[in-house]
Amino acid sequence: MTLVATAPQRTRDASADVRAGLHPALTRFALALAGLAVLLGLWWIGTDILPPEGSFARKFSPGTAIPTLGSLLIGSDLPVHILVSLKRVLVGLLLALAIGVPVGLAVGSWSKLNEATSPAFQFLRMISPLSWMPLAVMVFGVGDPPIYFLLAFAAVWPILLNTADAVRKLDPSWLRLSQSLAATRWETLRTIIVPGVLSHILTGLRLAIGVIWIVLVPCEMLGVSAGLGYFILDTRDRLAYSELMAVVLLIGFLGFLLDMSARALYQLAAPGSRQPRVS
Repeated sequence: MTLVATAPQRTRDASADVRAGLHPALTRFALALAGLAVLLGLWWIGTDILPPEGSFARKFSPGTAIPTLGSLLIGSDLPVHILVSLKRVLVGLLLALAIGVPVGLAVGSWSKLNEATSPAFQFLRMISPLSWMPLAVMVFGVGDPPIYFLLAFAAVWPILLNTADAVRKLDPSWLRLSQSLAATRWETLRTIIVPGVLSHILTGLRLAIGVIWIVLVPCEMLGVSAGLGYFILDTRDRLAYSELMAVVLLIGFLGFLLDMSARALYQLAAPGSRQPRVS
């Protein structure tokens, strides 16, 4: 009798927990939609309502940009430009990770190396990546190589500095435990340091995505023949203002998706990185 009586109660408790978890999620979703609706309304008022009839601002209204974006995605080569830009972002991020993570681990592990490199890193970090554009073209020529250099230069600093800071903040008891078990440097790195700093690396990666996406468009104006930056220049030269605004809208949407993907990756991987283990 006890089992029969408690089973429905457990079912009701589980249903209540599901409803309690759904309510905050639905609230956040509704607030997000409301914020986007306000933004869209301000855009519509600023380009369709306030400007007089025949005004130049009306060429950038959502009433023309949104339908134009749909037609561009279906009946033009815009998807090709999107893929080219995303490939450049991926290569730039991989280069930044390949440089930033090892250097960050080394800088965070040795205080003397940190003292020697910190002024130089801070000096280089404060130089706008776009200021390197003429030098990048002179050194690498036109095409993808200078874009990869500029994107990697822009993205490496959040990753490097977050990694180094995470190593310095590691719990010393974990390292002492590793030493007491006679773990090698590689074992300490693999089982203690990397799991302990993974969440910080992913945070740096998310920041790097934001920086690299902002730098991408001007970088793609370096004499290349594909990419979202090139497409914007092309629409300007053709005086296709509705297409220009449509691509600007697309850039914002793709950047939002990239940031959301980075946030999901952090939530997926970071919880398992907080408890390093020594085997």
